[in-house]
Amino acid sequence: MNEDIQFILDTAKESMDNAIAHLEKQLANIRAGKASPAMLGSVMVDYYGSQTPLNQVANVNTPDGRTITVQPWEKNMLQEIERAIMIANLGFNPMNNGESIIINVPPLTEERRRDLAKQAKSEAEDAKIGIRNARRDAMHDIKKLDDASEDLKANAEIDIQQMTDSYVKKTDDILSVKEKEIMTV
Repeated sequence: MNEDIQFILDTAKESMDNAIAHLEKQLANIRAGKASPAMLGSVMVDYYGSQTPLNQVANVNTPDGRTITVQPWEKNMLQEIERAIMIANLGFNPMNNGESIIINVPPLTEERRRDLAKQAKSEAEDAKIGIRNARRDAMHDIKKLDDASEDLKANAEIDIQQMTDSYVKKTDDILSVKEKEIMTV
């Protein structure tokens, strides 16, 4: 196989892998009923003047399915962390006991579950768009090749389409697992 075609295929595969990785990261932030340290992944704390991710200034644990505990490495950071959780607007009400911050994760209502499932669907659709864009770019690059035979180009286009189909299916599978997780009470 022509090196140029192989490079185009590898680039398309990498782009599609990135779309799937981004989808998984986005879905991890969508709450599915049970408490998880990932729920606080977007919280940024003002740590001596610079915005720092929460997990770099404190231990974040889930002792059970309904509770998240945040144990700061420095006691004087308790107020800052509590403020950062409130500012992040995640719908949590942090409680400070002087040692750590405890967050009770309320059970999701049916309506909220549907909203989260819609949000997950939207993220999956964005991933599919990324996958299709990678396919479009690869097809365009193959058509521009001058030193490859028509057979090689046709075979490469078939390979790209098969790769696209498999990544779209992977996206659907990831989404269905997440939807099931969200809708399970």
